[in-house]
Amino acid sequence: MSEGRTRRAGVPRLVVLVALVAVAALAFTAGRIVAVGGETAEAGPNEADAGFARDMQVHHTQAIEMGMIAYRATDDEAVRLMAYDIATAQAGQRGQMYQWLETWGLPQAGDPLMTWMRGSAHDHGAPATASEEELLEEMGMASADDMRRLEAASGTELDCLFVDLMTTHHRGAIEMVDAVEELGSRPEVLGTARAMGETQQAEIEALASIGARLGCG
Repeated sequence: MSEGRTRRAGVPRLVVLVALVAVAALAFTAGRIVAVGGETAEAGPNEADAGFARDMQVHHTQAIEMGMIAYRATDDEAVRLMAYDIATAQAGQRGQMYQWLETWGLPQAGDPLMTWMRGSAHDHGAPATASEEELLEEMGMASADDMRRLEAASGTELDCLFVDLMTTHHRGAIEMVDAVEELGSRPEVLGTARAMGETQQAEIEALASIGARLGCG
């Protein structure tokens, strides 16, 4: 009788022990899955990633417009090729940045221009009361008057104005590139920004060479 009670009492203890071992194994496995997932999962876009994608689309839109004006109107083959390359490359990049925001489920419009750059070495410190025109100027964008002058110009005047406006435009873009490299998180943003900065720096040098050849002041 005592032996039977011992056997019957031992069965539940064995079952409990097996169950505890199984639970522990599952917990260990789950912990490893979470850890591995934490190591491999990419972080979501931060404010700098999204702000860069939005603001650079605005920036690229004007570069495309300037490039197409110069491409259609210039008589200088080097200016024509440079304008075409800038317009087509930046049209592709603009579409890429639009798609990033779509993929991330974020709106195409967001905070005021350059807000995302605050806290970087390229923080312009623009006051909250700054107008959009003032913010665009800080980004190296041509004014509406500049764009009208470019559209009306011809010959060497056109070419030199294009060189001047696009050089300033590119310098503003490179500041944005430097800021997102400091603050951004997404690898596709950082990689694209780095390549963009290298290309635009090379184009600044090419524009300077064109300007020197044409005798631009």
